[in-house]
Amino acid sequence: MPIDHLDSAQLPTPSALLRAFTETDHPGRHRVLDAANGLARCHDRRRLLLETTSNVEARTRCIDDIDNDRTALIARIDDWVATHIEHREGASLHTETLGAVIDRMAAKWVAAQQALAAQTQTTPRQRERVTHLQWCRLAELTDGYRDLITDVTEHRRRLPVW
Repeated sequence: MPIDHLDSAQLPTPSALLRAFTETDHPGRHRVLDAANGLARCHDRRRLLLETTSNVEARTRCIDDIDNDRTALIARIDDWVATHIEHREGASLHTETLGAVIDRMAAKWVAAQQALAAQTQTTPRQRERVTHLQWCRLAELTDGYRDLITDVTEHRRRLPVW
């Protein structure tokens, strides 16, 4: 299902979520996907800042600002969950909010993209191992996300709303 046509009360599919990490101009897109895109941009800014800024005080201040933006985006996702997702009594409670899960996926997406672009490792074999590891970790998180939204949709699991 194209992300442009995702029902506003539906949990985004894993593929829609992964596409949202890179796409930017989709007015009226699902609120969770907009926040997911913002999280990926925050993680990319954080990575770039850590690589390029040597002034510890300035870097710390900027990282705090980025992390505050991430916190707000995570809260936006969790507020959407509280409003749109039915919470079944008796269903097993997941350990993380949906916002926290998507934040981890966004961080891993950025790490995987960076591994593809990295030229700093000394050998092609090292680059290949790092890239493979990052993409495997992203695939594992994506599979976990798919399982989570299936369980939530089928009322076997509920998401925390704090």
